[in-house]
This record gives sequence, C-alpha cells and structure tokens, in this order.
Amino acid sequence: MENKIEEIEEIKKENELNIESNMKSHKKKYKVLKIALAILSLAIIIAAIAYIIPVMTKLSTPQGKIEFKDKVQSTGFLGMMSLFGLQVAQIFLFILPGEPIEIIAGMCYGGFWGTIFIMASAALISTAIFFLVRRLGKKFVYEFCNEEKVKKIENSKMFQDPKRVEMILFILFLLPGTPKDLLVYIAGLLPIKPSRFIIISTLARIPSIISSTYAGEKILAGNYKMAAIVYLIIIVICVILIFIFNKFDKNKTAQEALNTIK
Repeated sequence: MENKIEEIEEIKKENELNIESNMKSHKKKYKVLKIALAILSLAIIIAAIAYIIPVMTKLSTPQGKIEFKDKVQSTGFLGMMSLFGLQVAQIFLFILPGEPIEIIAGMCYGGFWGTIFIMASAALISTAIFFLVRRLGKKFVYEFCNEEKVKKIENSKMFQDPKRVEMILFILFLLPGTPKDLLVYIAGLLPIKPSRFIIISTLARIPSIISSTYAGEKILAGNYKMAAIVYLIIIVICVILIFIFNKFDKNKTAQEALNTIK
C-alpha cells in the first residue's frame, strides 16, 4: 500500500515537473517570437524611413510630388508588404501608433485604396491574433500585454456579459485614443464569436482610418487645410455619435468600459 502511495506521489511530481518545463518552454518561444518580430519590424521601419524620407522632404514642390508617386509605383508589391509589415509592428507589438501608417497609406495609394488596404490588413492581423489567443490562452496575452490590465478587463462582469460585450467593443474601437491593439488581444479571452469580433473591430475602425488616409492624400496634394478639415469632420461625427449613445445609455456602459481599460 505504501509503495503504491509513493508511486502515485512520484507520478504527481513528474507531472508537475513536466507542466513547469512546458510552461518555461512556451515562455521561451514567446520571447523568441517577440524578439524576432521586433527585429524584423525595426528593420522594415529603418528601410522605409531611409527609402521614403529623401523624397518626402521635397513634397512641397510639384516635382517632389511626382517623384514620390514614381517611387511608390516602382516599389510595387514590395512597397505594399513593407507597409503591411509596419502594421504588424503597430498591432502585434504596440511599438508604433496607427495614424502615421494610415497617413502614409493615403499618400501612397490615395484615400480610397489606402483605406481598403489598411482595413484589410488590420482585419487580417487582428484575426490572426484573435485565433492565436484562443489557441494559446491567456499566458500568450500576458507575454505581450500588461498582465494586471488584462486581468482587470478579463474579470470585469461587463466584459464577460455576452449581451453587452459586442456593443462595448464597438464603442471602444470607434472612440479615438483607446488602446485598440490591447483590445485585439483581450477579445480572444471574451465571450464573443470570431466572426462578430472581426466585423465589429473592422467596421468600428472606419472613421479613424478614413480620416487618416484621406488626410494623407490631401497632404500629398499640398492641401493641408483640407487634410485638417477631414480630420475635424470625422472627430465631430464621432463626438456626435458618442453624445447620442451616452444620451440613451442609462447604464453608463461606455464610461464604465473606459474606466476598466485605463
């Protein structure tokens, strides 16, 4: 009997050691992935800056604008992949703000196609992160995000309410200045269907993306006033939508959600 108990205890210890070893192995893999992505993103950023800045300094002249367009067209697929790489760095690693990339997209491909490119890229990257989180769990999220903040959101009753979480995510993705990249990671831990999340996160980004890409198009054309007006119009529309929602939001859902993600 004693021998059996000892055998069981030994098996338990072995299992605990295996679990601990697997956790350490996963942590190492996440760190390697993080470092590799950071190095790749940094290389793309440096290459993009070195390639574009000499031309961008001449944008105030008609000849400079022609050179910029020629430079973009000559890069072809490589240029698009470089811009996509910058977006990966922005969403996956939080090392870049989104607006400059959106403005560059507008300058390179115009307001309409720049918007399409950014929306498609954001949807693709967000979907990949969402399914990675669903596959690898919260420990994967902790490797890229602040653990305390993630737990705070994850343990919030409103974020765990299937009836409210979709509206909450839509509001947070719509509002300017909210940590949308953090929300992409956390969404994988919340009670929301993948298809619903992809639709919500993509559509709610539209106002912000449009304002930046069309501003980029106007900047390239030298129409800085119109670029500022485009931004202002989108901000006013967002403020009006938020005001209308708050007017009918008796439970103060938006304010509570904002306080939770701070």
